[in-house]
Amino acid sequence: MKLRYLNLALLIAFPIAWFAPLMRAGINLPLFGLKEVSVISGLQALWDTDVVLALLVTFFAVFAPIMKVLGLALIQFGMMRRKMLPIFNILGKLAMADIFLIALYIVLVKGIGLAKIETGWGLYLFTACVLTSIALSFATAKRQKA
Repeated sequence: MKLRYLNLALLIAFPIAWFAPLMRAGINLPLFGLKEVSVISGLQALWDTDVVLALLVTFFAVFAPIMKVLGLALIQFGMMRRKMLPIFNILGKLAMADIFLIALYIVLVKGIGLAKIETGWGLYLFTACVLTSIALSFATAKRQKA
């Protein structure tokens, strides 16, 4: 029963994480401030430059996590068969792909040394949401088998 409510709480936590600052980035020179970057602001910038990449990232960052949470809720409330659970587990893993990409970008930019990047609290919230979603999938699968 608690799994259901924790899963539904993700419907609130994910949108907060999308608008929260993932990082602060800027040029590594004096007098230049850092600009906060969120999932949504990053998507807006991508739509202006590369529509295909923007569609891909939008799917991984926004649609995959929400579809997974909603699908898991339908299973938990008995409105969908548990046969669908493996599909939602795959969606959860796809949602983790964008966190990997963000981490990779941070490492690359810091390695170059021309830019300064500081991680923001939104990155941790977004990561926690995705990991919680994955853990809930496993716990739901275990509970459904019993």
